[in-house]
Amino acid sequence: MTRPTSRWTAADITDQRGRIAVVTGANSGVGFETARLLAERGAQVVLACRNLAKAAAACDLIRATVPDAELRTVELDLASAPSVRAAAARIGAEFDRIDLLINNAGASFGTLTLVDGTERTFVTNQLGPFAFTGLLLRSVLAAPTGRVVTVSSGNHEMGRLDLDDLAYARRRYSRWSAYSQSKLANVLFTFELQRRLAAEGKRAIAVAAHPGAASTEFGRNSGGFLRVISAPPLRWLLAPFANTATEGALPILRAAVDPDVQGGEFYGPDGFHGIKGLPRRVEPAAVARDGAASAMLWEKCEELTGLRFPLP
Repeated sequence: MTRPTSRWTAADITDQRGRIAVVTGANSGVGFETARLLAERGAQVVLACRNLAKAAAACDLIRATVPDAELRTVELDLASAPSVRAAAARIGAEFDRIDLLINNAGASFGTLTLVDGTERTFVTNQLGPFAFTGLLLRSVLAAPTGRVVTVSSGNHEMGRLDLDDLAYARRRYSRWSAYSQSKLANVLFTFELQRRLAAEGKRAIAVAAHPGAASTEFGRNSGGFLRVISAPPLRWLLAPFANTATEGALPILRAAVDPDVQGGEFYGPDGFHGIKGLPRRVEPAAVARDGAASAMLWEKCEELTGLRFPLP
């Protein structure tokens, strides 16, 4: 279900001069376009990426069209707790505030792999961003109007959260069940973070977004049929049904910079089943509004990361 709102395009991105944005997974796809468009509007952008060489190449591409772009790179592997802590420490030491924290990076893995006893997709897509956000939250709260934007997926609607079996010991593993579970967790995390921020009277807000179907490298890195059809020789088959990477970034950007956005909202494309189109506020699946489930997820994330947010 989509609630009608005003038409919103890249031209509506407001002046971002003087603002500091951290974008994870910003070396390619919608993350790169998010970083590029923020830099075009004057934001100082930190590209937090697993591969520093690719992050540096992304900076070069941005500077080709935005010569005066203020860009930084930070190594961040969301599946590694030490890397998450090191990246957050470096950013926290360099900047006294963060206006926009955009948890964009995500992954999908074809085979079951455990990281400290938890399935790797859940670690990369949920535990890593949870810890990264918690470690940087004081910096977000220090901004006049800080925002945490976490990128989910339309697939969250198919997610089934099983916090008692995050190692897939009692259920059959599949790439898409693991991915959908992690993306549902992203929305539940966002809404719980917003509840906690609001309860403490904080000005910062938490918002979720999803890019719909976007023509990016994500499909090629996912394996299976999606990898085959996302490869350059066949990618044209998907074009009529998918946004470009730039279009896919727009829901994320609207969630990040539109002054009318409220905490606890969810943004995605306005087209058929949220696959393609311009960004609008959309309704998440009913299960994503389960307050009890979001509270249990929060406690599980605290348990697995050993991290508590600076919120009572």
